[in-house]
Amino acid sequence: MKLDVKISPRLGLAWMLIGLVGGLPALAAEPNVTYKCPGHIYSNTMTAKEAKDKGCTILEGSVTVIQGTKVRPTSNAVPGSSPAGSKVDPADQRTRDTDARRILEGELKREEDRLVGLKSEYNNGEPERRGDEKNYQKYIERTADLKAQIERKTSDIAAIRRELAKLPQ
Repeated sequence: MKLDVKISPRLGLAWMLIGLVGGLPALAAEPNVTYKCPGHIYSNTMTAKEAKDKGCTILEGSVTVIQGTKVRPTSNAVPGSSPAGSKVDPADQRTRDTDARRILEGELKREEDRLVGLKSEYNNGEPERRGDEKNYQKYIERTADLKAQIERKTSDIAAIRRELAKLPQ
């Protein structure tokens, strides 16, 4: 029984289990010397001299090879999209694009309205003091929080505008 196996370093031990298997009548007739060579290569077809030249070591026991699952190629398809090769009807795609645009425009309007409200409350860094802000530190913290919220809203609005720009007109 001849065995030449090359194991990918990425898959490592998932592809191959090394175990002690004894008592197999088919293997008893042949000398069972398996060599472990650099680069995750296992072989029982080479001579002792070849193994020594390649820097291989003798592996005690036998080698068991277990079939792994096939690696599926990655695709650039969006999850939930139709299978590869099938096309979406242009009218359906236009409807989807129109719906997406309408949703994004509504979201943009809401975010812009919230930004206007935050800016008016922020009042150029001097918001009105509330009754619960007798401690000046609370006022400073609320002012910093308002500023951070304004920056986040501005970033959100920019992201929505980028998404709208990606959609066809």
